[in-house]
Amino acid sequence: MNIANRLTILRIFLAFICVFCILENTFLSLILAVIFFLIAAASDYFDGKLARRYKLVSDLGKLLDPVADKILIIGVFLAFLQIHIISAVMVGLIMLREFTITGFRLLVLNRKVVLEAKRFGKHKTVSQIVGILIIFFMLIIEKEFPASVFVTEIKPYVINIVMWYVVIVTLSSGLYYLWANRKLIKSF
Repeated sequence: MNIANRLTILRIFLAFICVFCILENTFLSLILAVIFFLIAAASDYFDGKLARRYKLVSDLGKLLDPVADKILIIGVFLAFLQIHIISAVMVGLIMLREFTITGFRLLVLNRKVVLEAKRFGKHKTVSQIVGILIIFFMLIIEKEFPASVFVTEIKPYVINIVMWYVVIVTLSSGLYYLWANRKLIKSF
């Protein structure tokens, strides 16, 4: 197993630690969750960069990388849902897109076709990461200043706006992905 794939597996491990820290929902655990999340997100960037630079691109990596992304992102969103920060509808829509596209990728893999992520999908991932970081910021401020006007009145609006943006980008990227691969879909 090459270094790029090892970084991808590390991201999966870090995702579970990050989720555990979010569920603890204390000031310190949220700080740790941000750190683990940032390391995991950085590993997503570096595993791809290493794979391309040193010609370590593999079918395993092409498949495992998006799965690791989904474990990280969906795990964090589910943890936020569990601590009542975001809506189940939002998480459900994000999961619908992620599982649909991942399922499609696995389906075409049976035909020995490996579909790589599209540029719009990368934008989706960036919007999800930024959205998650904004939510972390809000949660940490809430732990530090629980009675502030910012926390009680502004935080819910900011989180809803950020999350609806993430949902729209996520769904749009999924529709684009299906449209870009429509010929392959018709072949089924």
